[in-house]
Amino acid sequence: MSAVPTQSQSPSPTTAPHRWQFIRVGGADQVIFRTGEDIARLGELDQKLWVALACPTRGIDFDARTLDLIDADGDGRVRPPEVVAACEWVCARLRNPDVLLQGSDALALDDLDAGNADGARLIEEARRLLQIQGKPDSATLTLADIADRGELLAAMRFNGDGVITPETAEDDTVRATVAEIIRIHGSVPDRHKATPGVDRPRIEAFFAEVQAARDWHAKADANDKALMPLGEPTLAAADATRKVQAKLDDYFARCRVAAFDAQAVAALNPSPEAYDALGANRLDLSADPIADLPLAPVTPRCVLPLHGNRINPAWTGDIAAFAERAVTPLLGARDELAETEWLAIKQQLAPLQALMAKRPVNAAAALSLAQLDAFLQTREPLLALLHDDEAAETHNNLLVDLEKLIRLQRDLVVLLNNFVSFKAFYRREGAIFQAGTLYLDGRSCELTVQVQDTAKHAVLAGLAKTCLAYCDCTRQGQKMSIVAAFTAGDIDFLFVGRNGVFYDRQGRDWDATITKLIENPTSVAQAFFAPYKKFVRVIEEQVAKRAAASEAAGQGTLTSFATKLTTADQATAAGAAKTPAAPAAAPRTAGRVDVGTVAAIGVALGSISAVLVAIFGKFVDLGQWIPVALIGIVAAISGPSMLIAWLKLRQRSLGPILDASGWAINGRMKVNVRLGGMLSQTAHVPPGARRVARDPYRERHGAAGVAAAAVLALALVVLAWRMDWLDNRLPTALQHSPTAAATVPPAPSS
Repeated sequence: MSAVPTQSQSPSPTTAPHRWQFIRVGGADQVIFRTGEDIARLGELDQKLWVALACPTRGIDFDARTLDLIDADGDGRVRPPEVVAACEWVCARLRNPDVLLQGSDALALDDLDAGNADGARLIEEARRLLQIQGKPDSATLTLADIADRGELLAAMRFNGDGVITPETAEDDTVRATVAEIIRIHGSVPDRHKATPGVDRPRIEAFFAEVQAARDWHAKADANDKALMPLGEPTLAAADATRKVQAKLDDYFARCRVAAFDAQAVAALNPSPEAYDALGANRLDLSADPIADLPLAPVTPRCVLPLHGNRINPAWTGDIAAFAERAVTPLLGARDELAETEWLAIKQQLAPLQALMAKRPVNAAAALSLAQLDAFLQTREPLLALLHDDEAAETHNNLLVDLEKLIRLQRDLVVLLNNFVSFKAFYRREGAIFQAGTLYLDGRSCELTVQVQDTAKHAVLAGLAKTCLAYCDCTRQGQKMSIVAAFTAGDIDFLFVGRNGVFYDRQGRDWDATITKLIENPTSVAQAFFAPYKKFVRVIEEQVAKRAAASEAAGQGTLTSFATKLTTADQATAAGAAKTPAAPAAAPRTAGRVDVGTVAAIGVALGSISAVLVAIFGKFVDLGQWIPVALIGIVAAISGPSMLIAWLKLRQRSLGPILDASGWAINGRMKVNVRLGGMLSQTAHVPPGARRVARDPYRERHGAAGVAAAAVLALALVVLAWRMDWLDNRLPTALQHSPTAAATVPPAPSS
């Protein structure tokens, strides 16, 4: 793939710059595809303005076959150069690229550009295909017409895959040759039916071996007496001689040494110790220890017996074949073979053995001359079949182009609105990366993405500043993992192990269970109550721990006391048997209360009360500033949590979630509070519905609620009295700050 420049491709000098239209959404400018020209000139759009720079071909809700046709290098990922190439390819074959905006899977032949060579070939192939399907008058080709190319091509004798099967060959001799090639070199499956067949490399390799074997046979002329003294049987004689030649040379060499010095006879024959070692094992006449012994006992006579029990048992068969096929035809029948006779046999067979050393080492070498000639006669017919099949590959390629064209006409705009821009996501039309909808904890989550490795995905997706729940989904033995973004509502009851139901894009329901949770705030309001909820949760946990500890201690005390009661009689009897009865113990006086302890407790409680009263007094003395103080206290507690939540919500982004799933997101792709409220919707009673009865199991506070309300009302009255709000309504004696009576001076007398 060629390198892509960082700048957009400049238009040619004769072409005016294209005028694009953008929409600002998700914190980024996103292009709008209005016409086919926008698609045709996509290569001119600066890639810095693309939302995505790569996406996987699997794990998303998009036709995998279409993505495979776009993925030119077949690496399982689609990148901008491949998208641009697909746009230019399809627009070059259409008269008007505006038809791409319709997203139809039916291709009108009139929409193809007949003035273009590629378009004209596609029109011709489409008409040929419609003719095969029995629809010669149809002017429209649908994806269903070519969805199964295997059935179409299987109906043809030559389908363009370059594989010849036995069924392709109509001649029996050619069919036999194909079977022999499969036996020797193996088979390759037919592209459409997976029928075993042979391709060009196997055919050429087979006939090369057959020709080499035939050329070797041509040199082995049975009429050449110097080469074949026995005629055709010379081959059998040479083969039998070759098997025993090394052993015969060894035997006669030993005999020559024995003839030179008789003292060497004992050393040249096996020693008694060798036979002792041989006899210690289970004997097998074909075993190597026996075959390694000399052919016969070594003597100075230099004569080898050809028959009888003096021949090494491991070589009896080979020597008999040698005597029958070589010795008798060349020298006549005899019982012994002298060294000079052996040398004469080797001399007569030497030319043929030299030729046999050059015999090709392949499977065809074992074939007879008649078989080789029969196979060579089928070479030209078989290569002609292969040529015809390869010629049909042009139709196969055009068929693939038609499929690609129809798929791009249907899917290209969808891909552009989920790759170059995220129009489908921000308009909530269902983006291709959205796996479905998760229903859990009284809400629905539409932002769900399929995940392959939860642990690896969570490392990067955590940077999205979004509350994420990883779920394992199961259905009828199938399993997949997803991550769902909770962007609205609270997260108090989200925890690992919580169950829900997931609906994929095909409407199938899956059991979903949370396996991992990444907590982040979903709103500022939720963050406001977070510190108080956490405080209450800590108190509940501590109370539960103390209660559990107290219960355990009490249970231990009761167990000890019960044990003493049940064994009291045994302990008393044992004590009475060992020691005389002791005088009755004096009655125990009741324990006294430690006055010092009581005094210390009183002082502590008094100090605490004084501090609380002082704080309350100072607080009440604030007067009209009390509301401001209350707001300040609340702000001090909830302010940091709300500030952190606000900052995280501003940073909440879709990018890290998709990047962790194999995408390459070019921008931030923000998910603000408004969009988050749409992606995660909480439960609401439908408009127009009404409740026909009150909840019979609602909480009833009773006396405790009345007492709490009374205390609150009393506190409000005291607060109003201390702030002088009630002085105008109370008698002077009950006023907090009585107003002094105005003294009116008497009028001066005249």
